Amino acid sequence: MPEAAAALRCRALVKRYGSVVAVDGLDLEVRRGECFGLLGPNGAGKTTTVEICEGLNHPDAGEVEVLGERWHGAGLALRARLGVQLQETKFPDKLKVSEVIALFRSFYPRGRSVAETLALVELQEKAGAYVKGLSGGQKQRLSLACALVGDPELLFLDEPTTGLDPQSRLQTWGIVEALKARGRTVLLTTHYMEEAARLCDRVAIVDHGKLIALGTPRELVASLGAEHVIEFALEDEARALSAEALRALPSVEGIAHEDGRWRLTVREVHRTVPALLAALAEKGASPSHLTTHHATLEDVFVALTGHTLRDA
Repeated sequence: MPEAAAALRCRALVKRYGSVVAVDGLDLEVRRGECFGLLGPNGAGKTTTVEICEGLNHPDAGEVEVLGERWHGAGLALRARLGVQLQETKFPDKLKVSEVIALFRSFYPRGRSVAETLALVELQEKAGAYVKGLSGGQKQRLSLACALVGDPELLFLDEPTTGLDPQSRLQTWGIVEALKARGRTVLLTTHYMEEAARLCDRVAIVDHGKLIALGTPRELVASLGAEHVIEFALEDEARALSAEALRALPSVEGIAHEDGRWRLTVREVHRTVPALLAALAEKGASPSHLTTHHATLEDVFVALTGHTLRDA
């Protein structure tokens, strides 16, 4: 990729905390103008990686380039081109919403007005309210406003819709999509697979500090080799079929078992379900739960890590 086409590059990134290797030779490249999703279980190294990219942490080895520059000293000129929304931000309770945004606006040589930023996150009616009186979702939107007020070229969003109601979540998605339309770049971490599938042009899945999958959401789902997933649980787990028996069912491409639930990745669900029910009946087993759905990013994550993203 040409140098100008990359908003962010990580090469052979390593970060250790004592004997723990949080990031283990990670390579990432985020293109300008794309929304890039970073997914992984807890302890996978996501937060450490993002903190290094934001200039809040220092790697033990490897290289990082942000908007064509490397972190040197305080990096004030580079920071003025970035927007950062942390997973949790604490604001002084006795400041008003408009005062908080005005404070953050003062950190940037250019950017949006306070009024424009309030409108962007639909907090106009709370402009004169004190921070201590905001709901959790409103505080999350205030945090997003502070990340947007400098009109950043590259925006880091760490769990941006956690705690938001469905309407506010959709609004946040619209803000990200509008930023993409203006050629801005977004690096997003999220626990919502629907969010990643809708917003992200490409997704990287990391585990144990290493990259284990990279591609568009559609490419990653296609990598399962099947379009459908069957989930089921049994009334009596002792009567469960063996993994070998499940793999032998028609159209089955993969299996996973977690917390008493089985997941089968299948090509033709209409062939697998009757065969599964017949095999269970032969063993005297009855499903207490059985559902089918089209394969999603969540299923890719389970196939690669053995956990759902929320439970990981």
